[in-house]
Amino acid sequence: MRPTTLPPPPLASPAAVRRLRLQVGRRLDGLVQGDHLGHLPGPGTEAAEARPYGPGDDVRRLDWAVTARSTEPHVRMTVAERELETTLVVDLSASMSFGSAGAEKRDVAVAVAAGFLHLGSRPGDRVGALLVTGTGLRALPPRGGRVASTAVLRALLGTPRADGAGPGLGDALTSLSRRPRRRGLTVVLSDLTDDVATWQRPLRVLGARHDVVVVQVVDRREVALPDVGVLHLVDPETGQVEQVRTSARTRERYAAAAAERAQEQHRAVLAAGASHAVVRTDEDWLPQLARFLAVRRRVRGARPGGVR
Repeated sequence: MRPTTLPPPPLASPAAVRRLRLQVGRRLDGLVQGDHLGHLPGPGTEAAEARPYGPGDDVRRLDWAVTARSTEPHVRMTVAERELETTLVVDLSASMSFGSAGAEKRDVAVAVAAGFLHLGSRPGDRVGALLVTGTGLRALPPRGGRVASTAVLRALLGTPRADGAGPGLGDALTSLSRRPRRRGLTVVLSDLTDDVATWQRPLRVLGARHDVVVVQVVDRREVALPDVGVLHLVDPETGQVEQVRTSARTRERYAAAAAERAQEQHRAVLAAGASHAVVRTDEDWLPQLARFLAVRRRVRGARPGGVR
């Protein structure tokens, strides 16, 4: 499915874009200073670490000095001579316009997107986005500099709230995987409410070529129901209304089903070769993102040739 050509959304004011960029930048610099997303390993001339030779390694990469010292064949890894290209896939569908705490899921997704734009906008890097809206997919090709990140933020803040069903996350991932682009980082921001079968395969296709991070935004009412008697629940994409009596038994079954679904989503993301972070709307998004980045950096740094 190709991105549709959309009319320009309502423009976000320059002041709103500048305020969000400054707020996110200051907080990130203070909490995760130096946690740059990093560059991809690959063919290049800048030497990196050596590791034992394994099946499939290019014999031309043999490091004879290390091989002689260790008496075992070693190959020298190199760092690719190219900048990091970051593409954000931001789900702004109707289900993201929900929140029972201080923010809606789409608000948190936009803030986290601003964080990744800040981290991925160092000199020489490029950022772009694919927005999943209520009426279609909107693509913003990767570009370099602050102008590019500002354009993405402006598009995010100016996208109207979706009303009714639109393209799904799987459609966006499929569209992105079919587009020719250099290897880089893909960040998916979504609540993952679509059926797992619709997005796991295209996510795996992306993960085969790119470093993929999935940030799932979750609201507390998607995890547990409150004890308030009868609840009127509305499906944001179909408009269907259901009345639910929040008895102890109902709340128990709901929590169990939510936990099972969360496990299914987590397994599907990992099976696709992506990293998985969960950010809740009732907690400050920045410490949650910082903890994820810290763990991810340690894990990736421990792997030979891992992307940090």
